[in-house]
Amino acid sequence: MPEGDTVYLAARNLDAALHGAVLTRCDIRVPEFATVDLTGETVREVASRGKHLVMRVGEFSIHSHLKMEGSWHLYRPGTPWRRPAHQARAILATSEWVAVGFELGLLEVVPLAREAELLAYLGPDLLGPDWDADEAVRRLAAHPDVPIVVALADQRNLAGLGNEYVNELCFLRGVLPTRSVGEVPDLPAVVGLAHRLIYANRNRSERITTGNARRGAQAWVFGRDGQPCRRCGTRIERGSLGRNELELRNTFWCPVCQA
Repeated sequence: MPEGDTVYLAARNLDAALHGAVLTRCDIRVPEFATVDLTGETVREVASRGKHLVMRVGEFSIHSHLKMEGSWHLYRPGTPWRRPAHQARAILATSEWVAVGFELGLLEVVPLAREAELLAYLGPDLLGPDWDADEAVRRLAAHPDVPIVVALADQRNLAGLGNEYVNELCFLRGVLPTRSVGEVPDLPAVVGLAHRLIYANRNRSERITTGNARRGAQAWVFGRDGQPCRRCGTRIERGSLGRNELELRNTFWCPVCQA
């Protein structure tokens, strides 16, 4: 599931391959931007901001969001793709690499000057060079009645956490996901743990929150409904929470270890 660490790693790998190279092909397969052709332009940088990925090419920014199913792949020219061609939304080639964005939830091309404006609503980036824990705490505390799992996943508060991280954070802090922000003790500790967890996973292809890399043992509660809690043996429960029906997210918790 794409979260901030997934996007960070994708951006780092894309930047390593494309930084400073000239595009020999630019194929944007989204109707609104299908006529955009940045062939001949130089890739300045590929970077992430929370769950957003930006490719700065010439005087433009190719802005994408993976949503649930999206991914960026790198291939050597002439090698087969691992996903069907009809799923490709962007194809960017240089003399040495082909970058393909598959099933991107959002893809747009904007002038570089507009990039900051598009992402201005985001809270502090957990994996960004300007990470500001105090500002993240301030934003969370500004809405004390919101369930903590919803508040942590709100990218306006802090950018980068998805459903897996917010559920795991609630377990590790011993807090029910339904508890309101105002009832959660020591918000700075919650934010600090969020930063440590995602930072530890920033270079991993598989996310680990338990400290155990063995397949099937990486998570405490996420996706484990009906299975025994790794600490107390009680069955993990599952529910749904969100600001409205369109934003409902699955929640997982141990009824004994979390209160």
